Amino acid sequence: MLTLDVQPRTTETTEALRAQGLSPAVLYGPKEAAASIIINTRKLESIWKQAGETTIITLKGAGEDKDSLIHDVQFHPVTSAILHADFYILEKGKKIRINIPLEFAGLPPAEKLGHVVVKALHEVEIEVAPAELPQHLTIDMTKLSNVGDHITAGQIELPKSAELITGADEIVASVTSFVEEKAQEVAPAAEGEAAAPAEGEAVAPAEGEAKAE
Repeated sequence: MLTLDVQPRTTETTEALRAQGLSPAVLYGPKEAAASIIINTRKLESIWKQAGETTIITLKGAGEDKDSLIHDVQFHPVTSAILHADFYILEKGKKIRINIPLEFAGLPPAEKLGHVVVKALHEVEIEVAPAELPQHLTIDMTKLSNVGDHITAGQIELPKSAELITGADEIVASVTSFVEEKAQEVAPAAEGEAAAPAEGEAVAPAEGEAKAE
């Protein structure tokens, strides 16, 4: 489990905090009053890269240790540095509802046959005990061999404590046939008949017909 040291926020301005290498943040939860905190920016960036939004982080320094998830991060539009982060404090003994990203593993045999494999979902929503919270859920793409084959959300292997919130019949990935589009052919002109001009091509005036000014 990851840990992160935090401090209660003082009255210093955001600019002053950032000059000291600190980032402002907020923590809150069902049983936790919202509170402003500050965190070492480098440590926060390191934790974010490791945890994302699906790994529990224990916050130390704001009263008793608090298990949390990062709910939102704001980045600088130019430097991509973290400007602010929200930490959602988990309620002890309660399951959490969360969107988990899908990781597609294996090469579908259907692709080797020239078919098209479509990935329709990239995350699913589940309700799960914090101790069994997965960083991602793996989709075995080697099961997709023929046109019409598909994988639904209900076929995803979940942790024992997890319940699928996303509809079980929703398609995660499927196989369709490859259809090559043929170029539109221009029918040949009948004998003695002028061929139709291509789109955008000027039409020459008939003999004896005056050109438009």
